[in-house]
Amino acid sequence: MRYYKDPVIYHNGKPEAAAESSGAGRAGTMAYQILTQHMMSEDRKTLQLRFDALISHDITYVGIIQSARASGLTQFPVPYALTNCHNSLCAVGGTINEDDHVFGLSAAKKYGGIYVPANQAVIHQYAREQLTGVGRMILGSDSHTRYGAYGTMGIGEGGPELVKQLLENTYDIPAPEVVLVYVHGALPHGVGPHDVALDLCREVFGTVKNMILEFAGPGIASLSTDERIGIDVMTTETACLSSIWQTDEKVAEFYADHGRPEVYTKLEPVDGACYDHWIDLDLSQIEPMIALPFHPSNALPIRVLKQDPEKYLGPLGLSNKIKDGKIQVDQGVIAGCAGGLYENIQEAAAILKDKSVGTGAFGLSVYPASTPIQQQTMKNGMLSDLLMAGAVIKPCFCGPCFGAGDVPANGAFSIRHTTRNFPNREGSKPGEGQSCYVALMDARSIAATAANGGILTGADEIDYTVEKQPYHFDGSIYEKRCYNGFGKPDADAQLIFGPNITDWPTIEPLKDDLLVEMAAVIRDPVTTTDELIPSGETSSYRSNPLRLAEFALSRREPAYVGRAKAVNAKTPADLGFSNETTSLGSAIFANKPGDGSAREQAASCQRVLGGAANIAIEYATKRYRSNCINWGMVPFTTEAFPYETGALLFVPGIRKALEAGEEQIKGYVLQGEEKHEIQLYMQGLTAEERQILLDGCLMNYYRFQKERA
Repeated sequence: MRYYKDPVIYHNGKPEAAAESSGAGRAGTMAYQILTQHMMSEDRKTLQLRFDALISHDITYVGIIQSARASGLTQFPVPYALTNCHNSLCAVGGTINEDDHVFGLSAAKKYGGIYVPANQAVIHQYAREQLTGVGRMILGSDSHTRYGAYGTMGIGEGGPELVKQLLENTYDIPAPEVVLVYVHGALPHGVGPHDVALDLCREVFGTVKNMILEFAGPGIASLSTDERIGIDVMTTETACLSSIWQTDEKVAEFYADHGRPEVYTKLEPVDGACYDHWIDLDLSQIEPMIALPFHPSNALPIRVLKQDPEKYLGPLGLSNKIKDGKIQVDQGVIAGCAGGLYENIQEAAAILKDKSVGTGAFGLSVYPASTPIQQQTMKNGMLSDLLMAGAVIKPCFCGPCFGAGDVPANGAFSIRHTTRNFPNREGSKPGEGQSCYVALMDARSIAATAANGGILTGADEIDYTVEKQPYHFDGSIYEKRCYNGFGKPDADAQLIFGPNITDWPTIEPLKDDLLVEMAAVIRDPVTTTDELIPSGETSSYRSNPLRLAEFALSRREPAYVGRAKAVNAKTPADLGFSNETTSLGSAIFANKPGDGSAREQAASCQRVLGGAANIAIEYATKRYRSNCINWGMVPFTTEAFPYETGALLFVPGIRKALEAGEEQIKGYVLQGEEKHEIQLYMQGLTAEERQILLDGCLMNYYRFQKERA
C-alpha cells in the first residue's frame, strides 16, 4: 500500500496522472455526487448539509435530546435511532444506566424516534442493517459512523451537530478534498479486513485529515460486503472525514437480504473524475497485521514482530511476554462494529473447531454485533464450535472497545478485533498502578492465537478450511423488540427522568474581553479524546454534566479539575479586570488535541467547569474543534506556547474581533509584572460558529435566535 499526494483522474477504471486537481472534476467523484444532493445552498466552498438519518448510543443521546429540548425541539425530523450498546452494564452508579434507557424510550415515543434496547445491536451494525441506502448520508454521535461500503456516507460528530440536525439546521464544512483508494488484487488466505485497515492506518494516519476516502477499482469485487465494511469502519482511525465505496451486485444482494432492495442503486465514479490524492491498495500484498499499543497506526506485520519481538515489545515493557522466543498473549477479544461481523465469527469458528483455547491464563471472548448475526451464527453452529473450544460468547455490546467489558488484568497483553487501542482506554489507571496493553489484530489471527494456546500466531501460519454458510438476515427480531416511532410523535407523552439526568448549567455569553488562566498545559504530540474525558467507568455519568466533569483529564492531568474549579471561583475583579466587560475562564493548551472519539463531553466537561478556550498548534480532528465551538470555547491556534500552568492570557477585543470575522488577534500572557504578546488565530469560523461563540454555546444560540427574531 502506498499513498501519493499527486492528483489523479479516474479514467477507464484506473487512476491516471493529472496536471492538477480540478474542482470541476471533483463533481464526478462518488463523494460529491452524494454531497451535492444534500447541499442546502449553492456555496461550493462551504457546504451546508442535511442528513437522511441520525444515530446515537446511550452515552450521548440523553445530552443531545436535552440540548435539543432546551432549544425548542418538537419532533425528530428524520429517522433518529437511539441504541443502547455502551451503557449496557448497570453495575456502576446504581440505577442510572437503566434510567438513561428508560429516558431514551420515552423520548422516542414523545418525539417520534427509533429505540433499540440493550444487547440488541451495536450502534453501527443497526445502522448498516436498517438505515443505510445508496446515496444517503447518516450523521452519528460516535466517531466510527462509517457506512461507505454500502454506498452511504457516514460522518461521526459530537452531539451538538446532531442537535443542529434535529432543529433542521445544517452541518457546515469546508469543501473536503477526496482521496481515491484504488483497490486491486485479492486477499490471501488467512488475511482479513482488519489487516487491510491496520495497514491503511499505518500508511496514511494524519495525512488525510478531514478528507474523504473513496474506494474504487477491480479489487473491490473480490471482497465480500463484510470485508468491505470491516475495512471501512476503520477509516475513522486515519482521521479522514468520511468514506464511500463503489457499489455492485454484492451490495444489491445485501439490501435485498435485509428487506430493502429499493434503496440500492449502482454508484461509481464518473469517467474522468478528479481526485486530490490517491492510495494504491494491492490486496494481494496484505499480510496478517498487529497494531501495537497505543494507536491503530502503530502497525506492522505479525511476521516482522515475531522475527524480533524484543525490538518492538521491549520499549513497551512487555519483554516478560517473550518466552523461548515466542510471544505469550493473555487475552483475545472479537467484538463490536469492527470485529463482531458474521464472517469474522465464521472464520474464527472454523479455525477453532475441534480445538481448545487451553486451560491457562489465555481467554477468548466473542461479541456478535447484532442479534440477527447472533441468531444466524447460533443456527449455523458457529457459536457452538466456539463454545466447545472454550471461548465465551457475550451479548451485543461495545464495551471492550472503550474499557467497559473484558478489561485485562494488570500487566496483561490483550489482542482485539476492535477499533482502538489508545493509552488508558481499556481500563488502565497508571496513577493507581494499573496498566494493561491492547494490540489490534484481525479475528482470524486472534483465533489462530487462541488455537495455539495464546502463543501469538498469524492466521496465514495455519491450515484451515471454512465451510461457507451464507448469511440470512432475520429482521423479525427487531420487529419483536425495538420501538419504531418515526413519523408518529406523541406530544402528550411524558419524558421519564432518573435522578442522574440533569439539565445543563447556565452559561454566560462572551463579553468584550477574554481572560483565561491555564489549568493544563500538555506537551504530548497528540492528546486523545480519551485523555480529555476518559471512557469506561465515566460512561454512567454522562447524563449528569457536573458529575461527569469531575473526571475531566483525570488520567492525563489529575490536578486539572481542581485548578479549573479554582479559576471558576474567581471574578475578573479578583485579578484586576472589569467584571462588566471581561469573561473569565480556564483554558488548556495541547499541541494537537482531540484525536479519536467524537464524544462532545471532551469539550462540555471543560465548559461546565468554567472552560473558556482551547489553545493548540492544530486540532487533531474537525469534530473536536466543532465540539469546542458548540460549547462556547474559543478554538485558538498559535505557532508556539512556551508558557506553563497558571499563566494568565488576556485577549482584549475578542467580541468585536469575532463579530467582524477577524481570523487573528493579539493576546497578552501576564506573568507577574511581565507582559508577553502572543499571536492567536481563529481561522475558518463560519458566521454561525462565530455567533455561537458570542452567545456562549449552541443552546444559548438557539434561545437567543428566538429573541432576536
